[in-house]
Amino acid sequence: MAKIKKIFVCTECGTVSPKWVGKCPGCENWNTYQEEVVQKETKQEEKKKAWSSVKKQSTSKPIALPEIIAGNTQRIVCPDQELNRVLGGGIVHGSLILIGGQPGIGKSTLMLQIALGIEAKVLYVSGEESEEQIKMRSDRIAKPRANCFVLTETNVSKILSHAQNLQPDLLVVDSIQTLSSPHIDSTPGSVSQVRECAGELQRFAKETNIPIIIIGHITKEGSIAGPKLLEHIVDAVLQFEGDRNYTYRILRTIKNRFGSTDELGIYEMQANGLREVSNPSELLLSQKEEDLSGSSISATMEGMRSMLIETQALVSTAVYGTPQRSATGFDLRRLSMLLAVLEKRCGFLFGQHDVFLNIAGGIKVDDPAIDLAIVSALISSLEDVAIPQDICFAGEVGLSGEIRSVNRIEQRIQEADRLGFKEIYISTYNTKGLDPDRYDIKIRTVSKMEELYHTLFEV
Repeated sequence: MAKIKKIFVCTECGTVSPKWVGKCPGCENWNTYQEEVVQKETKQEEKKKAWSSVKKQSTSKPIALPEIIAGNTQRIVCPDQELNRVLGGGIVHGSLILIGGQPGIGKSTLMLQIALGIEAKVLYVSGEESEEQIKMRSDRIAKPRANCFVLTETNVSKILSHAQNLQPDLLVVDSIQTLSSPHIDSTPGSVSQVRECAGELQRFAKETNIPIIIIGHITKEGSIAGPKLLEHIVDAVLQFEGDRNYTYRILRTIKNRFGSTDELGIYEMQANGLREVSNPSELLLSQKEEDLSGSSISATMEGMRSMLIETQALVSTAVYGTPQRSATGFDLRRLSMLLAVLEKRCGFLFGQHDVFLNIAGGIKVDDPAIDLAIVSALISSLEDVAIPQDICFAGEVGLSGEIRSVNRIEQRIQEADRLGFKEIYISTYNTKGLDPDRYDIKIRTVSKMEELYHTLFEV
């Protein structure tokens, strides 16, 4: 008979304790311990999994560092160029990739598109949908392929047994919270089940050299659901985010052992699936016939990609005693700082006006380089003077009213030049090593807020 052992596991960090405690010693959160039953086998040989009968014999041995040949990592190149960019060139053989996101954001749609578009044998495992539901979605996305196999199963041992027999080139699991291991006597989605299932998938991927993509749920705070150990086990963690009221989706890299974490992919949700957006500015710049006050264009960076976004500001007389401050897609505290700089250094009286700020397209931006565009839009709305549509901005505003330099200024200028803008306002301190003759766009430099106002609005 097997021994039955009860343990208490922290739902936040996965710390294990033999008894219940009020405050977790690992993450110092209160009331996070849950009781779980762990079943231990009496013999170690009985815990071998169904797929482990053909395990490869370990032949690893110590190797001197100069003898290691780098650059031979083999990758599976996907038809999705945005995913290739995020992963650093493609899916590495034997890697374990975790992708998380809000419910209904398009995680399963993206993975099914990859499974249907890649020129390889793919096993798509779903613990949330039936075969009919997956077939209906595949008919909407693309033409089904004979090399795409579907399995609806939640037992991780059976899943790995089928994968061992089929030998696919790629394994997709949807999702890790629905899987359960027969060796753990707890409900699917618990800390012990997620940790055990992730460990089984990791060992299978490393021993068979088959890459595995896992879909994971997120908590209400936006982090990956389950123990933090889950993110440490996998080789790459991707975050699929966006507002369901808008059509765009952003795929960010949180962790990547085989590439950079500065890359991101942008998609547009359509009726037939997700479309790759190679030019993000086409979604973030509105097309209008005439110049309107309170609107400006900023050259920002998302990871390693440069894009142009539109900032919209509305300044109106305060109806109530206390003026309102509202920001969509931008930090409200930074907006209050910029308003204070405008009042102190330039003499603009925003204390008697309501101020509303919006980043067009619903995107959230935390790049300080858009400060110059936001300040210009605020002054434009207050003075009711329109900024020409062929002018963009890239600069950070300091507390003393100075325009500070920003990083990757050449990429920002190149993006604005490529899209046909005539002028770009940057900081004077960004001109070191910059050759203006390389670009067709006119580069204007400013060092203080007063200089920006006199140059832009008093011409």
